Amino acid sequence: MRVLGISPLDKDSTVSFVENGRILFACGEERLSRVKLQDGFPSLALELGLKRTGWTLDSIDVVAYSFFDGKEEARLIKESQDYDTLWQKNSSSEPSLAILRQRTDGSYRPDLSTSVPGLDPAKEFADKKSWWKRKAYEQTLRSSTFDRMAHERSFKKWIELAVADHTKWTEVLESELGKRGLLGKLKRYNHHLCHAANAFYASGFDRSLIISFDGYGSGNCGAIYVGSDKGLEKVHEFKFPNSLGQFYEYVTSALGFRPSRHEGKIVGLAAYGNPEVVGPILRSRFEGLEEGDIRIINASNYYLSRYMAQNFAMRDVAAAYQTVLEEVAKKVAGYWLKKTGCEYVCLSGGVNANVKLNQRIQECEGVKGVYVYPNMGDGGCGTGAAYVASVESGIRPERVDSVYLGPDYSEEEIESCLKAAGVHYKRLQEPEVEIAAELAKNRIVGRFNGRMEYGPRALGNRSVLYQAKEPEVNLWLNHQLGRTEFMPFAPAALDESKHELFKNIEGGERTAQFMTITFDCTEKMCKESPAAVHIDKTARPQLVTAQSNPSFHKLLTEYKKLTGLSVLINTSFNMHEEPIVCSPEDAVRAFLDGRIDMLAIGNYLAFHPQLEEIDRERNLLDKASSV
Repeated sequence: MRVLGISPLDKDSTVSFVENGRILFACGEERLSRVKLQDGFPSLALELGLKRTGWTLDSIDVVAYSFFDGKEEARLIKESQDYDTLWQKNSSSEPSLAILRQRTDGSYRPDLSTSVPGLDPAKEFADKKSWWKRKAYEQTLRSSTFDRMAHERSFKKWIELAVADHTKWTEVLESELGKRGLLGKLKRYNHHLCHAANAFYASGFDRSLIISFDGYGSGNCGAIYVGSDKGLEKVHEFKFPNSLGQFYEYVTSALGFRPSRHEGKIVGLAAYGNPEVVGPILRSRFEGLEEGDIRIINASNYYLSRYMAQNFAMRDVAAAYQTVLEEVAKKVAGYWLKKTGCEYVCLSGGVNANVKLNQRIQECEGVKGVYVYPNMGDGGCGTGAAYVASVESGIRPERVDSVYLGPDYSEEEIESCLKAAGVHYKRLQEPEVEIAAELAKNRIVGRFNGRMEYGPRALGNRSVLYQAKEPEVNLWLNHQLGRTEFMPFAPAALDESKHELFKNIEGGERTAQFMTITFDCTEKMCKESPAAVHIDKTARPQLVTAQSNPSFHKLLTEYKKLTGLSVLINTSFNMHEEPIVCSPEDAVRAFLDGRIDMLAIGNYLAFHPQLEEIDRERNLLDKASSV
């Protein structure tokens, strides 16, 4: 049975080709269009997938989509609005407002003694808005009544936009499928069911609790399922707008970053702040946690986060939102683990891109294993929808052990691209051995090898690699690549060394192969690879096994032979605000524009034409940072 899974068209549009429960090909449209989080119908990805799999349009049995049509989504949104109106009447935000007034009495003195790499100290407080905007923020928080009014106004505006959006994308989807003769094969599914399906079936667990947290989906912002050999049973749903996704999007925007894109910056920044400055305000706005539910008083009043950003240091605001997010998720997960008796947890949904939150859930009492779906955001929902369609036909989807599901390119295509770029290159006799030798000499290497990764993480096949011995690398390499990040680079580590490097990793080893969770680091890791360890002594590793990526595992093994170290920095191969590279042309352009020392592409090694100049500049930066 052949199922074409298509993720929501509103962002990160992605296709998944699933045959008899196995993913043959999966690719985001952004990788081909070169537009980050590309929306719209995934025409380019669909065309490429057909070529790579050999499928024809006629051979597709089902097209699975992870939202209902516009009318049904509008009905579900109205249901959520009615629910929200009913319960908000019996809640009060006065406790949180009282704490807010107390915190802004003039006594606040932020601790800025620790510098944040990549953050200008002059910007520790968000850019001051015009006086009338600041006054508006303040006015909406003067009383529960004004707070409620701001929430209702914002929620109403969101509904108008969301209904129009679902109507638009329904028309686009049906039109594009109609052109291809596929409209009659379309099946639509509940959004959170698709999140639950991708996580559970890919995990390979026999029975588990499944938690989906995201911004919005089919009337809800999350759901709890139990997966077993009987399928997926929904045991709870979280009504929109009580959304942890929206909660985090608001603070991302308030601190001057782009929601749905820069949430990772907030995670990194949070470790430098004091969560107790404004954490009590946020905690007092949550209800229902003791019952395994999430209800947020006046959830849609985004003026609260903006007011905080105007009055408190960025790090303290970020710390409060991150800490409360972790506390809420852990408390809810703990309730449902106990209620269902499950010992394993599967996670999916955009909120579960938050690797620190995933660590907290792994730490819940009684958890024996956790699995985070590697493409946890909406881009992964096409696969989930395809899995649901497969199960309906009596096919159990296969466990996912590899996400190298995108396109690969021939040696001829690669060499042709290198010749066209006019760069000096050589063919490697033993690629992994020779690349490891260059890395041991402290060279930066862009690595392009085999099939591209599916999902948001670079896992060695479209990665920039460097040694992790120098913490200063976070500043100058980010600068070189045109990025501003507050998290350290993630480590790629030999699986055989995991217990030497990371604490309490039992039960998280497999999901760590996909770089989806953090762990506390051992002293050995902190000492030997400080560039990959955050200020809170955590890291987000990719554990590399001989089975998951034989070539990358061999490279790391050779590097360890030369240096005694099991860890390399692994950051995504792309320029700032661009998708991860897909084709040889993308790789060569990012290599040249990013002024990366060397490009290991297939069996070839290319040298940057300005390598001597790059070396001189780096030596000057090293001297400056050591002063």
